[in-house]
Amino acid sequence: MRQRYRSVGLTEDELAPEPYTQFARWFTDAVAAAEDGLIAEPNAMVLSTADAEGLPASRTVLLKGYDLGGFVFYSNYRSRKARALAANPRASLLFPWHPITRQVIVSGTVARVTPEETAAYFHSRPHGSQIGAWASEQSSVVASREVLEKKYAELAARWPEGTEVPVPSFWGGFRVEPVSVEFWQGREDRLHDRLRYVRDAAGGWSVERLAP
Repeated sequence: MRQRYRSVGLTEDELAPEPYTQFARWFTDAVAAAEDGLIAEPNAMVLSTADAEGLPASRTVLLKGYDLGGFVFYSNYRSRKARALAANPRASLLFPWHPITRQVIVSGTVARVTPEETAAYFHSRPHGSQIGAWASEQSSVVASREVLEKKYAELAARWPEGTEVPVPSFWGGFRVEPVSVEFWQGREDRLHDRLRYVRDAAGGWSVERLAP
C-alpha cells in the first residue's frame, strides 16, 4: 500500500516570517480543498497528551481558533484529556491533510483560555451542543445510551430552545502555545519537505529543515 506523492515542494524562501501566517496560508488551502470535497473537516486535528505517569493518549478534536497566542480547542475540564493536561500541560497537535499531501505538527505548552473567551464561544454554539456539554460527563463510564439521552432530555426541558444556557463551570477552552511548528509537504520518492519553526528564548522564530 503505497501512495506516490507528486506535490509541489516547499522551500525556505517561500515561508512566512512566523508560523501563524504560514499556518493561515495552508489552512486556507485546506478549506478550499474541503469545498472541493477532498477534505472532510480541515479544522480536525489529532491532540496528543501524556498523563502524570507518562502514558500517551491521542484523540481528534476541532480547532476553534488561532492567533499569535496559539491554537484553541474546547473540552470538558473533567475529561481524560483535561486531567492529563492538568498533570502535564504539554501537547502536540497534528493536522492530517492527506488528500493535499500536507501535515502540520504543533508542539507546545497548554493553558486554559479566559472565562470570557469560553463564554463567547459557548454561546455561539448550537443550542443542542450547549445542552450536550451539560449532559455528558466526558470520559466517565455511562451505563447506557438511554441514561445519556434521558439526562439530555431533562436538561433540554430545563433550558428549552430560545433560552440562554449557562456556561458549565467544568467546560472551557485550552490554548496550545507552540514552541515548534512543522510544515510537512509530501514529495516524490519519499523525499518530503519538512520545515520546522522553532521558538527561541527571545520569542522569535528560526527555521530548520528536517530530513524526511
